[in-house]
Amino acid sequence: MSATSTAAQGRLARRLGVFDAVVIGLGSMIGAGIFAALAPAAAAAGPGLLPGMAVAAVVAYCNATSSARLAARYPASGGTYVYGRERLGAFWGYLAGWGFVVGKTASCAAMALTVGMYAWPQQAHAVAVAAVVALTAVNYVGVQKSAWLTRAVVAVVLAILAGVAVACLGAPSADLGRLSAGGDVTVFGVLQAAGLLFFAFAGFARIATLGEEVRDPARTIPRAVPLALGITLVVYTIVAVAVLAVLGDRLASSAAPLADAVRAAGRPELVPGVRVGAAVAVLGSLLALILGVSRTALAMARDRHLPHALAAVHPRFQVPHRAELAVGAVVATVAATADVRTAIGFSSFAVLVYYAIANASAWTLSATEGRPPRVVPVVGLAGCLALAFALPPHSVLAGAAVLAVGATAYGIRHRLTRR
Repeated sequence: MSATSTAAQGRLARRLGVFDAVVIGLGSMIGAGIFAALAPAAAAAGPGLLPGMAVAAVVAYCNATSSARLAARYPASGGTYVYGRERLGAFWGYLAGWGFVVGKTASCAAMALTVGMYAWPQQAHAVAVAAVVALTAVNYVGVQKSAWLTRAVVAVVLAILAGVAVACLGAPSADLGRLSAGGDVTVFGVLQAAGLLFFAFAGFARIATLGEEVRDPARTIPRAVPLALGITLVVYTIVAVAVLAVLGDRLASSAAPLADAVRAAGRPELVPGVRVGAAVAVLGSLLALILGVSRTALAMARDRHLPHALAAVHPRFQVPHRAELAVGAVVATVAATADVRTAIGFSSFAVLVYYAIANASAWTLSATEGRPPRVVPVVGLAGCLALAFALPPHSVLAGAAVLAVGATAYGIRHRLTRR
C-alpha cells in the first residue's frame, strides 16, 4: 500500500525501525529528568534520592514491559487509550487517554518554559512559545524528520552529561560519602521522590504511542522499550551519583543542579556548555512529548472523544497535522504561566494513573497474546497507585480533579449519545 493511499485512509505510514524507536524514547527521557526532576526529588527524599530512583526504575520497567506487550498486540496510535478500551472497556481507555493528554500537555508547557529559563531567563515565556512553535513545525513535516532531529539532540545531551559526570567524579571535592548524608531516609520520602522521578522515565511511552508508525511492531516495540529504559537508567544513575558527590544536600535547593555541580567541582568554564546542553536536552524531550500527545489526541479524535476534525492525516507528510497544530497551540498558551515543579507533580499523577490502567490491561492478556509474567502488571499497578498518592498533596488534588472533570464529561457524552 502506498503512502498516499495510507494517508487517504486516515492511517499513518510505518517508517520507524528499532534504532529510531529507541532514539525517540531516549529523547523523551534523557534530559527532562536530570535537568527538571532531580532537585525536587532530592528535596523530597533527602539521602533517599538514589533508592527513590531505583523504585521509579522498577515501576517504570513493569510499565514498560506491560506497555510493550500491549503495543505489540495493538500497534495503533494512542497507547494506553487503545489498550484500556480494548481490554477493559471504553471508559477506562478514555480515562487513560484524557489523563495522558492533559498531564503531558502540562508537562510540555513546563519543558518549554525550562528551555526559556536556560536560554534567555529574562524572556523565558517568549522563548518557550517560540520553542513550541518551532518543534510543532518539525513534527508537522513528518515523524522521520523528527527522529533525525532527536538523534542529534540525544548525541549532544549524552556528550554533555558525560562531561558533567567526568568533571564531578574526578574533582578533588568529590566525596561519595555525601550520597548518604543529610538526614534520615523515610519510606514516604523515597516514594515521593520516586513519584517525581517517574516523570523522568515516562518517555518510553512515546515508543508505544507511535505504534502505528513503527515497522514490524510485534518485534520492534518489545525490543525498543526496555532498551531505551535501560540506557536511561544507567545515564541517570551515573549523573545523580556524580552530582551528589559534589553537592550533597545542597542539591535539593539548586535551581540548576548540573551547572552548580560543575562549578562546585572547580570547572566553572563548563557552566555555559551545561546550560546549552540543558536547553538542547529539554528541547529533545519537548519534541518527543508533543509527538506523543498528538498521537493520543488523534486516536481519541477517531473515536470522537475529541473533535473529529483532529483525526485528519496529512496526505503528503502522513502525520496527524490538525492534532499536532491543536496540541502545539494549547501548549504554547499554557507555557506563558506554567511552573516547572508544579507541572512535574501534576503530570506525574496523571501519567501514573495512565500506566495503572496499562498494567490492568496487560493483566487481561492471555499467554497466546504475549502476556508478561503475572508479577509484572501486579507490581506495576500497585507501584503506580502508591507513587501517585505519595506525591505532594496539591499534585494529587489537582490531578484527581482533572480526572474527575474528564470522567464527568465522558458520562455526559455517553448519556446524550444513548438518548
